Amino acid sequence: MMNSRVLTGITTSGTPHLGNYVGAIRPAITASQSPTVDAFFFLADYHALIKCEDPERIARSRLEIAATWLACGLDPSRVTFYCQSDIPEIPELSWMLTCVTAKGMMNRAHAYKASVDQNHAKGVDEDDGVTMGLFSYPVLMAADILMFNAHHVPVGRDQIQHIEMTRDIAQRFNHLFGAGKEFFVLPEAVIAEEVATLPGLDGRKMSKSYNNTIPLFEGGPKALKAAVARIVTDSLGPGEPKDADASHLYLIYKAFARSEESKAFHADLTAGIGWGDAKQRLCDRIEAELAPMREKYEALMQNPEQIEETLAVGAQKARQIATPFMQTLRQSVGIRKLAGSANKAPVQGGSANKGGKTARYVSFRDEAGQFRFRFLAADGQELFCSIAYADPKQAGAVRKQLEQGHAGDFISLQGETGFILSLDGQTVATGTVTASATERDALLHALQSAMVPAATD
Repeated sequence: MMNSRVLTGITTSGTPHLGNYVGAIRPAITASQSPTVDAFFFLADYHALIKCEDPERIARSRLEIAATWLACGLDPSRVTFYCQSDIPEIPELSWMLTCVTAKGMMNRAHAYKASVDQNHAKGVDEDDGVTMGLFSYPVLMAADILMFNAHHVPVGRDQIQHIEMTRDIAQRFNHLFGAGKEFFVLPEAVIAEEVATLPGLDGRKMSKSYNNTIPLFEGGPKALKAAVARIVTDSLGPGEPKDADASHLYLIYKAFARSEESKAFHADLTAGIGWGDAKQRLCDRIEAELAPMREKYEALMQNPEQIEETLAVGAQKARQIATPFMQTLRQSVGIRKLAGSANKAPVQGGSANKGGKTARYVSFRDEAGQFRFRFLAADGQELFCSIAYADPKQAGAVRKQLEQGHAGDFISLQGETGFILSLDGQTVATGTVTASATERDALLHALQSAMVPAATD
């Protein structure tokens, strides 16, 4: 059974609260544990720049949110967990998509229209305070999704429009540059109707915008208890029956308790338990779930290097997909090597071209400072690119092993259009992504012809 790729972004502009945990973090982590899900989670720090102009807040939020997800049980060995800003191919793709996106579509985006309406109400210019970041926000979101060809994107109802725009943009790009091929799959929005929406201290939806949140980890048990104590209740005293179904305390309690615990709490409220005792019961139940995670959170916050390392590993996993895909997209829009012919078919093999040039390995350092190498056909077409290595000696040793062998010794097919090169069961290089099995076969033929002890530079 084919895995479904699911992508979730978390904007790094605030501190997670209890509503975030119940409504997004907990269900997303649970879903990521399914063997049929290929989950991608990323810190949307470029998106945060649209909403927040405080660098210290964004930096702190990146740390807090990463620590929160890891403390709550996100397993980086099962999912791809990375920072948006660590994948340079995303803003590059965003620009490509911007160039095929109609301005009229962006005019209809909910966030932009809301800003225009607010400006009209204030009697100022309709674009007052509107940045290009806000205006083109849906294009960057489309790049996040299409870079990894996610099949499903969990969103709130207010975000459905962005997924519809992503589909429109993907279809436009495929039509303009695909020549019958489809570079992008069309993602689907996933609305989890059963996910709980917690009431805040005042009974409205728990939200930072309303300043009515209960902290998740920050401030420890003392801050949790202080927040719960501020939850608005009616004036009924101990011994007077309460309307449990209308009680904010009960709705929050249900989000953490087992069924039998919820029934008991409901019965006690109906029987007249005092609000003070009810709030203490709620604190105790929440704390039973959060305490072990808070301990891990605090340890992570004291060791940001561990978080950084985890995100770096995730970024490397993500870029093994993004880098070759971006090379294919560049080719599709005409950003190619000048030495090649724009209309030339995929190389058909041979270790040398008419000018006497031979296939060759080229070593380089990538944007992250890691060491890599490419294998180029005689005409300059890239046939594969190695994974990144922190140690140049390790990269050199892998390259040497490949130089001494033939393509058939290392190649494994991946899906319908891709392939990898492996040594001792470990992936060491990714083949250039093609648009069809036919093109992949032609590329493999070229690689097999060229991959004899090759010239280096």
